[in-house]
Amino acid sequence: MNKLKIFLPMLALGWFSCSKQLDVQSTNQVDASTSIKTPADAQIMINGIIRSMSSSDYYGRNFVLYGDAKGGDLTIASQGRGNDGLYTFNHSASSGSYSGYWSQIYFSLLQVNNLLQNIDKLEAAGATGFGSYKGQALTLRAIMYFDLVRLYGKPYDVDKTAYGVPNVTTPLTSSAQPLRNTVNDNYTQIMNDLKAAAPLLGKAKANGFINYYGNIAMQARVYLYMKDYANALKFSEEIITSNVYSLYSNAAWVDSWKTQFGSESIFEIGVYPLEGDLGATSLGGYLRKKGDGGSTILGWFIASDYYLNRLKQDAADVRWGVMNDDEISTTANPRKGALYKYSGSTTLAGDGKATSTAVNIKVIRLSEIYLIAAEAALPTDAPKAATYLNAIRKRSPNLLPATGLTVTLDMILDERSKELFGEGQRFFDMIRLNKSITFNDDIIGISVPTRPKTIDRTFFKTLLPISQTEINANPALGGQQNTGY
Repeated sequence: MNKLKIFLPMLALGWFSCSKQLDVQSTNQVDASTSIKTPADAQIMINGIIRSMSSSDYYGRNFVLYGDAKGGDLTIASQGRGNDGLYTFNHSASSGSYSGYWSQIYFSLLQVNNLLQNIDKLEAAGATGFGSYKGQALTLRAIMYFDLVRLYGKPYDVDKTAYGVPNVTTPLTSSAQPLRNTVNDNYTQIMNDLKAAAPLLGKAKANGFINYYGNIAMQARVYLYMKDYANALKFSEEIITSNVYSLYSNAAWVDSWKTQFGSESIFEIGVYPLEGDLGATSLGGYLRKKGDGGSTILGWFIASDYYLNRLKQDAADVRWGVMNDDEISTTANPRKGALYKYSGSTTLAGDGKATSTAVNIKVIRLSEIYLIAAEAALPTDAPKAATYLNAIRKRSPNLLPATGLTVTLDMILDERSKELFGEGQRFFDMIRLNKSITFNDDIIGISVPTRPKTIDRTFFKTLLPISQTEINANPALGGQQNTGY
């Protein structure tokens, strides 16, 4: 038995049904044990990989919840409904480890590595036509490793020699026992993959898939975390000036959530009825008001007072349009703390599919690119930073525009919170910038013994533990456990 259970070789990559992003044969008709033979086979594998990313343990729900529940923009209206351990940091190696992140992402990486190995064999034998699929696979692998190292490794600027996650870039044998690489190793692998992939990808929009701009959007995001502001700005501006994507007007912003693959969507994961639709346990179900759409909608998370106070800076902020009354709202004290981005609208319109919970996940949008450009420009060109910030800040039409004299990092960070709420960014932003996070525990008067009310990145539980199950399977990982667990 493999000592790290998630790397067991699989005979077939695609036990997921074919994504309806393309009209192609069923994913499970391609067998990794006999390898792919044609570009059409590679496309089917890409379908399966992206489908695996919509798992409830990844972008389908829990990874996105992680960023906002732990970042202080979400709070809970009741304990014990599900996943409130994210908010309370109730983690240990043996319970509440959230090991699903580790196992699901490495499962997806296994598929990527099988695909890349098979493409390399075909290209070595003279086959052509696989470049785009190789580029997509490399970019997806970079995204997965970036997500893993943020969950389990220290911020890049804290200690690059600290443990990150195992870098696995080839299919492993059943006896393999990979150990953790350093944070620097992980970031080096991420950037190597992104740089190798970019020239293989086309620049036309590729709804539901990775194109060139999806790749350099991820480069901009990673460079921002590395505090390489020159490159973060360079790639952000390349996307902005390409005019392939365009920002929504204020009038169109709210309805954009009812639309698949809109003008801002650079990489968006398709979610379809009977294919990744988690129903009441979807992101939409977790973030809307309790009981809205059925008795199994429990209102798992609501906006914190801290987030709502940012929106309250302008009652005309268009982003109020995806908020609705939450369960603690009353006539005397109305409170729009329920988020409806992943329900399409406050009337549960969805995004054009049969159910209002099968709503696509927008992994990276043009709005974020403008905010990356603003943050990256700030140290050297404050007027430029203000210009990029104002492109998003205007969604609060009554707020004064920033100028080169008034723009600050905190203004940009607040705008990221308002624009990207519910998209899984806040915690990672606060940790990478060494900001303190205060939690809205007093909203229902809960006691949280598993974390302080205010934390910063010195709190050991800002990193997840390696689960005891993984350590039992690969004992050497026990010597590489994150501090405090």
